Amino acid sequence: MSRYSIQEFLNTSSQKDRGQGTFELESPHLLEVKLKGRVWTKVGAMIGYWGNVTFKREGILEHGLGNLMKKMVSGEGMSLMKMDGTGQIYLADKGKRIHILNLENETIFVNGNDVLAMENSIKWEIKLMRRIAGMATGGLFNIRLSGTGMVAITTHYEPLALKVRPGIPVFSDPNATVAWAGSLEPEIVTDFTLGTFLGRGSGEAIQLKFEGNGWVVLQPYEEAYFQEGSN
Repeated sequence: MSRYSIQEFLNTSSQKDRGQGTFELESPHLLEVKLKGRVWTKVGAMIGYWGNVTFKREGILEHGLGNLMKKMVSGEGMSLMKMDGTGQIYLADKGKRIHILNLENETIFVNGNDVLAMENSIKWEIKLMRRIAGMATGGLFNIRLSGTGMVAITTHYEPLALKVRPGIPVFSDPNATVAWAGSLEPEIVTDFTLGTFLGRGSGEAIQLKFEGNGWVVLQPYEEAYFQEGSN
């Protein structure tokens, strides 16, 4: 077989079954879902599939009035669709790296924009962080994922997990914060100075502060969903 032939390309890029369970990475940027029943995914993430599969957007009250109200208040939310049936589905999100987490009666908080897919056994709830009136708009929301089952999250490039220890808080840029777990309750802190208001600040005036026991996942990219001074 000659180098760079069509057959070589097909052999390199063809689907491969590694026997890893319901969720399996075909590449760092592409998730395969072996569907037998129901899986939830981010709207717009499906790039291809085979089998007897139906796709339906999340009902307006399907995950409760509380989640609906939080979406309305924040102007944001996680748009999901349910995939039912039997087959194999391929998911991606703008070329971001995909990470599979197998929760075993555990809880993790993930930025709403970074949740790609979850098994039906996983329970989720929107958690809103308080706004800072006059200083930042657009809100900041995350998703509490809990239970037993597989979850797929995304990051821009390779993530960094930082350990949080008692007495040694970790501060992060909200736009670069992907997830956290443990006994952590993030707090929004500000460092507004006159220079900030005049446009000569450091650009890091709004931060998240994590205290307690746990870990925080950061990405080397600032995603524009938390804007300073936006209208």
